[in-house]
Amino acid sequence: MKNSPLSPLHFELDNATKQMEKMLTPETVTMFEQSIIQLRASGLATGLKVGTKAPDFSLKDQNGTNVTLFDYTAHGPVILLFYRGVWCPFCNITLRAYQQASELFEASGARILAISPQSPDYSTTMQTNNSISFPVLSDTGNKVASRYNIVFELSESIRNVYQSLGISLDDYNGDSSWTLPLPTTFVIDRTNIIRLAYIEADYKRRLEPSKVLDMLASL
Repeated sequence: MKNSPLSPLHFELDNATKQMEKMLTPETVTMFEQSIIQLRASGLATGLKVGTKAPDFSLKDQNGTNVTLFDYTAHGPVILLFYRGVWCPFCNITLRAYQQASELFEASGARILAISPQSPDYSTTMQTNNSISFPVLSDTGNKVASRYNIVFELSESIRNVYQSLGISLDDYNGDSSWTLPLPTTFVIDRTNIIRLAYIEADYKRRLEPSKVLDMLASL
């Protein structure tokens, strides 16, 4: 499957960006954009590289079932999606897009695991709202995301903006750290090696499912 220059996921993300910019003040939009630039410049949360062995982990899914990464990779490649939370419209759009492509992924022998720091109750909401069939895992305290080197702390000014919008991460995540994972897509093969790593400081940008399908076809 070849990618078009602007695929449907990008269309949806662009529309969500336009809607967000209409809702927010120009000052807030500028503040968000500056925070993205600063995060990129910091050199923090650069993520694990292609060719690295993926750290194993066990996390609870939305049903309270324990899910272990290496149990999954023993049967085929895993698409590992780190997302911010149910409160993020861009995350909802992305998980829906991967759900729509899930049968194609399964035909390639791959399965999806999605991870966020939010509590299991919010993972259940995420799964229900978007009709997700793959496991939605709760990474309390971003412990797993930290091992994948994709965690960053929100500045006090951004925290204040989030709270003014009704987004209180201490409520969603059940801790007071105000840390998030970068929106990230890893493809991990059956030998537990990272074969694809898409790590993006801009939460409005996500990897197209078709790019993942192209990668899987090359394995």
